[in-house]
Amino acid sequence: MELARLVEVWSALRQTRSRKAKTKLLAGLLHDASSGEVALVVGYLSAQLRQGKIGLGYATVQEALVVESGGSGGSLSLTEIDKRFDAIGRQHGKGSKQQRQRLLRSMAEAISATERRFLASLIVGELRQGASEGVMCDAIAEASSADPATVRRAFMLCGDLPKVAVVALVEGARGLQSFGVTLFVPLRPMLAQPASDVRGAIEELGEALFEYKLDGARIQVHRRGDEVRVYSRALNDVTHSVPEIVEATRTLAARSLILDGEALALQPNGRPHRFQTTMRRFGRRRDVEAARRSLPLSVYFFDLLYLNGESLIDLPLQSRLAKMEALVSDAVRPRRTMTDRVEVAEALWSQAIEEGHEGLMAKGLSSTYEAGSRGAHWLKLKPAHTLDLVVVAAEWGSGRRRGWLSNLHLAAYDPENDDFVMLGKTFKGLTDELLAWQTEELLARETHREDYVVHVRPELVVEIAFNEVQQSPRYPGGLALRFARVKRYRTDKTPKSADVIETVRAIHEGAQPRGS
Repeated sequence: MELARLVEVWSALRQTRSRKAKTKLLAGLLHDASSGEVALVVGYLSAQLRQGKIGLGYATVQEALVVESGGSGGSLSLTEIDKRFDAIGRQHGKGSKQQRQRLLRSMAEAISATERRFLASLIVGELRQGASEGVMCDAIAEASSADPATVRRAFMLCGDLPKVAVVALVEGARGLQSFGVTLFVPLRPMLAQPASDVRGAIEELGEALFEYKLDGARIQVHRRGDEVRVYSRALNDVTHSVPEIVEATRTLAARSLILDGEALALQPNGRPHRFQTTMRRFGRRRDVEAARRSLPLSVYFFDLLYLNGESLIDLPLQSRLAKMEALVSDAVRPRRTMTDRVEVAEALWSQAIEEGHEGLMAKGLSSTYEAGSRGAHWLKLKPAHTLDLVVVAAEWGSGRRRGWLSNLHLAAYDPENDDFVMLGKTFKGLTDELLAWQTEELLARETHREDYVVHVRPELVVEIAFNEVQQSPRYPGGLALRFARVKRYRTDKTPKSADVIETVRAIHEGAQPRGS
């Protein structure tokens, strides 16, 4: 298959908002792809290079690929494109930058201008094709005649959509059934919907587990014997940075396990440090022991997903909790209670806030573990409205803020169209330290400028507090946040794990938002 065919479908996807039409376009493309091309088709249209980072910066890519002049007007096959990316990624050491530029220009000369624009967006992380992971799963199901629920479950368990597509189209439904919970292959974490208050959560769930919502870093811990791996919310291996979590896991009486939990740094008085302080420990590769002495981490486990060779994710929460209680002491579990009484849950809520935590989680006792899903059976209760949004641009400040990027353009993720919907701007809540940090981080993600506005790749997630959602004709989604202010940057979150536009609409309508 030539790149031109894929780019033709990409262009068509961007022109339609119909989920059914998108699914049909993608299924047709997958049906036409050879077994060796399927992973590339799904990867490229999911904005993933098989090689990952290949050492190409934004300026280099723009210079080589976005020029309108030149080029043969022809095309290259997907496998040839992949081979050329391999060659670019192999360049290291002295003169490697020039060699990567030469190889990229050579590729640009062999393809059309439209294909060059597609590859430029793919390499620098700007590709938004209009098809969400959900639509891609439906397309894989249609192209392979597999049950869509089976495809989604396989993706839930392995988190690798190109791999799922290859298995579906080559091995069919039987191959998809082989996916299961696997040690040292992290599952995407189950997420929660916001709830208005304790009473609303009980009306939604009935008797439920209420537990402290800790303001820390989400972790997933895998163990087999003495081998322990710790993964972040984004499924990155952070084992080296958190030796105390490794040690705590090795004390548990199990041959093998997978635990879901939260890590946070506590002050001497037992109150949590700010989220940003906790996050200083993650990704640390040097002087880990010194960091551990100055900022020790505490770990709290709240779910058990696998135990001694058995997957537990399809068991109801109450059964998983019973197995975890026999394994994990109360000292390393968030404070919790099971109740359907508003006054009991509200007392725990008040205690959590008084001790410096975010609020409460409310979880349905019959809920299975829906990896990667923002299911309706887990609810989060916080003192004020907050949303995790994506920064898509920022404006240069004036006066005391001159020289810093200040006013943030905020957007919610739209999974149906794989895009970001702008909801407003804010410069409130930014300290000098945060202004300096965000200026450096945003400029590193700059794509282009319009007067005093710097547009950036949608990569940074920021937690925004606000008073209400109101109608607004100024923004494409017809909604805007009132009195928005920055609480913190969520460096542990990816853009696609930010809050979705449907959640914002539900808040505006005063309804309980549903899962996406």
